[in-house]
Amino acid sequence: MGSSYVVESGFYMTSFAATIFIAALVTVGVLLITLLVALAVMLQSCESRSKGVVEIEKVSYSYHYCKIFSLHGELNSLEAAKVPPVCRSLAIQYIKGGEYARDLKITMQMIESFLDTVSPSHEHLDVVLMDLDDILASYPRNSNRLMHQFNQYVFGKTIDCIEDAKYLKHLLTLDLYKKLQSRGWPLILLSRKREKQKNVTIEHLNSLGYTGWSSLIMRLDSDMEMDTRKYFSRQRAAMKKEGTQIISVISSQMDALTGSSLGRRVFKLPNPLYYNFENHVESWKLSH
Repeated sequence: MGSSYVVESGFYMTSFAATIFIAALVTVGVLLITLLVALAVMLQSCESRSKGVVEIEKVSYSYHYCKIFSLHGELNSLEAAKVPPVCRSLAIQYIKGGEYARDLKITMQMIESFLDTVSPSHEHLDVVLMDLDDILASYPRNSNRLMHQFNQYVFGKTIDCIEDAKYLKHLLTLDLYKKLQSRGWPLILLSRKREKQKNVTIEHLNSLGYTGWSSLIMRLDSDMEMDTRKYFSRQRAAMKKEGTQIISVISSQMDALTGSSLGRRVFKLPNPLYYNFENHVESWKLSH
């Protein structure tokens, strides 16, 4: 009987080699998972970046739109009710972000720098005109409760930054006023308000620290129907006719900075698009 051999085909691997093989498989698996996670993160990042670009474009468009609207709104004396809601929101961000404070301080520095380069004449009366209503509107006069109600009505939340902005304007305007006085500049205050309010206005000015002005001009009853641009121009023309030289006009409102006899330099204080809250609060009270 002959011998027979059985040959079995197979793959032989030592235990050490098997361990290395399994480890390699695990490593490849981990690398594949890591690659998938990285791709997912990159896709999400690209999507977020694309969305961010769209949002930036929207904000940029709104900003430029409101900037142009603000300019034309002031030129045409538009009321707050005609201001688009998006512009009101951006105005609040303008204050909250500190840009209003920065612009206000820079403008005050520009005014001081210019008036440091000239001196009042001894031959005739050189004056600086200041918008009295800017001065009075810049001081928060115990209106926190009404402001709270108005902010709830318009914006849906309390906006304390508006009061802070008004107070900052009050401090910087008063500081400018005193510096100009100390340098010998006669200051004339012009107002859109009635002459009948003059005594109350003087008391209010004194209480805020404003004293020693050269003249305080308010509107007669016959002037109340006159356009404010025409009113301011007429007052300046009358000063010029009397020999008074206007060196500068300072205001945040365009009606005081347009027309004739504006002097050597006009300065516009920054005016956030929150407008005259005090008047709007009164309107809100009357309508509720």
